[in-house]
Amino acid sequence: MKIDWVALGSVFGVSLVATIALVGLFTLGIIGLSKQGAVTASGTGSVALPRIGAYTCFALCTAAISYGIYLIVT
Repeated sequence: MKIDWVALGSVFGVSLVATIALVGLFTLGIIGLSKQGAVTASGTGSVALPRIGAYTCFALCTAAISYGIYLIVT
């Protein structure tokens, strides 16, 4: 049995980058929702902008996960 180390490294690298990107995107969504509370408490600014950004981050996470499941199933 021969192991293709280049392919294994490629899969590892793509998995690492995708994991870091998804965790970062989800973290940005959480931060956006926490900023919504700070804007509401201070009474200045619009609450809609952090909420829209957070929901966009969550939607992108959902899309990336759905695409990954699609790739696995097909």
